[in-house]
Amino acid sequence: MSDFVSRTTKVHLLKEPVVKRLSEVLDASCGKGWRRLGEIVGSDGRFKVSSDDMEMCSLRVLEVEGSPSRMLLRLIGERGCTTAHLIDYLQTLGNMDALLCLKPTALQILIQPQPVSLLWGHSLHLSCYAVGMSPVLYQWFKSKEEVLNSVSPDLVISPVTVEDAGFYICRVNCGQSVQFSDWAQVDVLNDGVSSVPRHQSADGRLELVIQPKPRRLCIGESLEMECGAVGRPIPCYQWHRNGQPIPNCTKRKFKIQHASLEHQGQYHCEISCSQDTVRTDDVDVVITPRVAIKVSGATECAEEDILVIGQVSTELVLDSNLEQLYATDKVALLIGNLSYQNHPQLKAPMVDVYDLTNVLQQMNFKVVSLLDLTESEMRNAVDEFLLLLHKGVYGLLYYAGHGYENYGNSFMVPVDAPNPYRSANCLCVQSILKLMQEKETGLNVFLLDMCRKRNVHDNTTPNIVLRVTANIVFGYATCQDAEAFELNSSGFTNGVFVKFLKKRLLEDEKITVLLDRVAEDMGQFDATKGKQALEIRSSLSERRALTDPIQPGSADHVLSRQWAKTHELPESMSLDFDCGAQIKLGFAAEFSNVLVIYTHIVKKPADMTFCHAHVTDFSQDLDVDPKEMNRETPEETGIYLLSRSLPQHCLYTRLSSLQKLQEDLVFTVCLQGTFYSMELDEMVHWNKNINIGKPLIARLDLHRAMRKNSCLQTCLMPHSPSQSPTHSPGADHHLHYYHAQDAHHLSHHLHHLESYEHPKGAVGGGQGSLYENVGHSKDTDELPSSLGGLSVPIEAGDDIDEVQTVFIKSLLFQRP
Repeated sequence: MSDFVSRTTKVHLLKEPVVKRLSEVLDASCGKGWRRLGEIVGSDGRFKVSSDDMEMCSLRVLEVEGSPSRMLLRLIGERGCTTAHLIDYLQTLGNMDALLCLKPTALQILIQPQPVSLLWGHSLHLSCYAVGMSPVLYQWFKSKEEVLNSVSPDLVISPVTVEDAGFYICRVNCGQSVQFSDWAQVDVLNDGVSSVPRHQSADGRLELVIQPKPRRLCIGESLEMECGAVGRPIPCYQWHRNGQPIPNCTKRKFKIQHASLEHQGQYHCEISCSQDTVRTDDVDVVITPRVAIKVSGATECAEEDILVIGQVSTELVLDSNLEQLYATDKVALLIGNLSYQNHPQLKAPMVDVYDLTNVLQQMNFKVVSLLDLTESEMRNAVDEFLLLLHKGVYGLLYYAGHGYENYGNSFMVPVDAPNPYRSANCLCVQSILKLMQEKETGLNVFLLDMCRKRNVHDNTTPNIVLRVTANIVFGYATCQDAEAFELNSSGFTNGVFVKFLKKRLLEDEKITVLLDRVAEDMGQFDATKGKQALEIRSSLSERRALTDPIQPGSADHVLSRQWAKTHELPESMSLDFDCGAQIKLGFAAEFSNVLVIYTHIVKKPADMTFCHAHVTDFSQDLDVDPKEMNRETPEETGIYLLSRSLPQHCLYTRLSSLQKLQEDLVFTVCLQGTFYSMELDEMVHWNKNINIGKPLIARLDLHRAMRKNSCLQTCLMPHSPSQSPTHSPGADHHLHYYHAQDAHHLSHHLHHLESYEHPKGAVGGGQGSLYENVGHSKDTDELPSSLGGLSVPIEAGDDIDEVQTVFIKSLLFQRP
């Protein structure tokens, strides 16, 4: 160890050659230099580094041969910082060249692979970095078997499968020296439903992704339950029964080989990872004695016979042998509008769409998730969605954003809607339903997370004629003439509706039963109690569930495959430059119209003192802000939901609004570097042009002009020849109706909501504080009786009165 730099040496006492090399590297590093190092040391708290200290260091550049890095190293050394501390800080900084100045010349592993738990379909990234005198060679192993083609510091398996779970280790060679990394356990979660890669999820350090399910079984049968969370490092589990921890039950999968009555009760699991802890839902486990009843032919059974059976068993479970229902395919369109041009901005739609996408894909839905669509883009997206629908398909449309409801018709507001907006600027949900009915779909589900206040600026009454079908379900986030809310938070949180919906959506229940449970959960939420309540309208006559399987062989449709292509990512690539440097270019999808590009320097020539790569020159269609490109952390460029699933030590760029891309996505990868043989200020540049075609949703050309058969044609506008003759209230009536667009004219006071964060209303076109409307009550005149209670017009038949009555009753509030 005599050749090594002592770990206990104070930094300012290091030998001059070491300090000189280290200072040169930190001075020349862009983004990972002395300034960032000072921030890391200061945030650690052990050694004070103030803003005045940083300014004093920066002034050193004005001196002959002055070095800010040398000054910083002297300051922190005099305050007690040792070489060991500095090595930790440089590892956090991610500056390998600086670490080489302190590390011994013999082979040593600097970065160990970390255990991780992730979902099926994600990309697995394990990293092992080592330094030595000569080039370092790597070989990854899974248990005792070599992983083929894994000879780089980064092991990437994409997409990862359950078979890839296990223990990994990396062997590092440098000349005659050999070392092995730490073992890294990889746990891959899969609920057995998803068949296509899903969006990366991991919002935060720990996220619960698999909930245990209730169990009902007989004595002697095997009790098995499973839960799961993603996180780094692998989470720890502790199962509980009736609120008490169960000894030695600390694995993700809980199993009792032969269950008895004592195992009956309420179970949950507490999951922890680092400082974070989550808890699963409580589930009931019912254990019943075995009861064998053999009936031959027709048998008459008296009431006392049933009582005898009841004495044998505490609960008689009858198998109704319900026929399994199937879908011919399952497709979903999720739209979240938040960045409005002329109306208040929203936050929750982004998180809501992201979470629902992950849940729906677990149920084998083909999902396209889109953010911030204009009117034409929304209509074209709906048209593409409708092309996928045919007989027996389950179609689901989720919308989060501004909206309103007039005379029973719901309108979704695009991000480019004027202020005030009218039906001509919005999409009518009932018109989309009409087109879905023409496809003979098996199930039509609308989840509308928007306000349903009356729009006093819109006098139109669209005449949309719907068929009488028993497969329609509407889940409104709020009641008629009421507002929907998102919680006012400094971070990213769900809206109230999705906060409870996502916890129930995987339940194997009739969709109306599921929504009714969501309504009950929302009713217990103090922050919006009495202000927002889920409304369910349904004409569903069968036990259709979102978890219903797809009929084998029925989903192989050309248009369906085209829809699935909107989730295909460009392949990652390695770029070799003439100077000998190698850059890795990778891609990830946050939404169907949001692409993440990350760059990483895989290989840097030994004679280069500095090497930096970034992407630039994107199409003007995307309107990319240069200040949010090539950032050192995903969060700096706006990547919040996907950040923990991305590889580390990269530069990140987020490209949104891919639907606006009219040509192939072409950009430039620029490499900059300096060499030992050159002056420090002589920077050399190399460029490579990259064409990745039309990624994700860009393939569907949603930017095009609306087609003649667009859903626009079913939204009948004012003065249309087929406009409904029903007369809308005149301007004199408008003064009596309260609407969110006039919120700033109303004065009222709101009571504090105790410990909850203030909810913020997702109000269509609201101009004032959306939170001011919560809890406000104001007397309003009733609508003229001529408008009637008819919420949806229907086709005329031989007995229109009878058909109308039956259909309207089927769409009333339903409790399954």
